[in-house]
Amino acid sequence: METRRIGSQGLIAGAIGLGCMGMTHGYGTGDEAESIATIHRALDSGVTLLDTAEMYGPLTNEELVGKAIRGRRDKVVLATKFGLVLASGAMQVDGSPSNARRAVEGSLRRLGVDAIDLYYLHRKDPQVPIEETVGAMKELVQAGKVRFLGLSEVGAETIRRANVVHPISAVQSEYSLWERGIEASILPAMRELGVGLVPFSPLGRGYLTGALRSSSSFGVGDFRRHLPRFNDEHMAANQKLVDAVRTVAARHGTAHGATTLAQVALAWVLAAAPDAVPIPGTKRRTYLDENLGSLSVHLTAEDMADLNRLASMVAGERYLPAMATLAER
Repeated sequence: METRRIGSQGLIAGAIGLGCMGMTHGYGTGDEAESIATIHRALDSGVTLLDTAEMYGPLTNEELVGKAIRGRRDKVVLATKFGLVLASGAMQVDGSPSNARRAVEGSLRRLGVDAIDLYYLHRKDPQVPIEETVGAMKELVQAGKVRFLGLSEVGAETIRRANVVHPISAVQSEYSLWERGIEASILPAMRELGVGLVPFSPLGRGYLTGALRSSSSFGVGDFRRHLPRFNDEHMAANQKLVDAVRTVAARHGTAHGATTLAQVALAWVLAAAPDAVPIPGTKRRTYLDENLGSLSVHLTAEDMADLNRLASMVAGERYLPAMATLAER
């Protein structure tokens, strides 16, 4: 697999990474054996960037990833996140220096490693200046517990302020055919500062694959039930996006098989942001193999023009208001 630089600080990873959240969190029941087999298949295929977080599970996702990479640490660019915690049954943000120091110890233990390659602040804490949070993260780098620093779902001004304290290697944000909000100001600021992009949900949380038509598709524990864009009205309205992706996929069918909608959606991200390493999430080898097939899809100028129109046609917000306030745009 080709590699890409994530920012200007020396972090390099395979062109496509693997989001591990859904293996234990957010998308219904997991299967540990299949999830570990998926991680192993990914590493054997040249995927190096594995993404997890303290909040996923919580805690159990890091434990699973730690189990999967045992004996394979040298093949992994390991990313995890802190700053979202469960307190009294509710999710809260804690970007305090004391929480950064506490959280990293737990992550290192659960992952079974001496150092984390890329350590993100999961969400900016509105009660803590970003300089204080990143200052504590810088201390973790100096202590050898973390190699590179990242932020997740933050705005341009936050990135600029953070980067003064310590170079930020990556920002993780949602970026896909139906979510391009970072293009206006965030992505230009990142490129100016040499900060890499790690797009999560590059398949629109599964919607752009064409497999979802109504909320009845979601099992118990699937958090998409609580996202406005995934109510039945908006899902029906957004089928026009899926139809457009399907039209492009049909142009790329070969004697070796059809090009899937997921492959087109990922190929668009890879082409639109050649300095990005997307992390499509899956817990099954079948979908991993399909996603990696996007590396062989080469979109034409006509394809890109057709796909670039889709973001302006999307119905429904990404998040409910309470969560939206934690995602800067």
